Amino acid sequence: MVDVGDAAALAAWVEESARAFGGLDVVVANVSALAIPDTEENWQTSLNVDLMHTVRLVRAALPHLERSEAPSIIAISSVSGRESDFASGPYGTAKTAIIGYINGLAMQLADKGIRANTVSPGNTYFEGGVWQSIETGDRELFDTAVGLNPTGHMGTPEEIAGPVVFLASRVARRVSGTNLVVDGALTRGIQL
Repeated sequence: MVDVGDAAALAAWVEESARAFGGLDVVVANVSALAIPDTEENWQTSLNVDLMHTVRLVRAALPHLERSEAPSIIAISSVSGRESDFASGPYGTAKTAIIGYINGLAMQLADKGIRANTVSPGNTYFEGGVWQSIETGDRELFDTAVGLNPTGHMGTPEEIAGPVVFLASRVARRVSGTNLVVDGALTRGIQL
């Protein structure tokens, strides 16, 4: 366990992981504070945890990725980073910034053979997660959220993991700078 808001702890964790695995080929930045309400504290938390942990993870992992034969950086954003919704504000803004940061990295690191992509999931349901809590605490909000998705259900961690594995694999060696939306057609905007 590592506090991704602590730069030194995160860097040490990356070094320990690289040592344990004999290097790094793929890093996935997948931590969120889920700080949604528009408060000063949530802005600071979202920027430090959601955005800066991604920046810090990449910085710490880059020396190892530069030695890899198949390096890949993947950051988990959100559909809230792609279009305005109930989570606009601290959370949505940090998720938008992640997409911009990773897209820039794709261009900056292309000559080193390091790919960088984001995955933007829609609502994802899992045991112990925020949506399970909402399901029991605010059934009306839960039903509304499920009803917005044409598939009639929220995503699962496995449904998000599959596209992440694809982007991490050599099969996706030509995919870089992409924001892969994995939301069951929840969002309505056309991604250009």
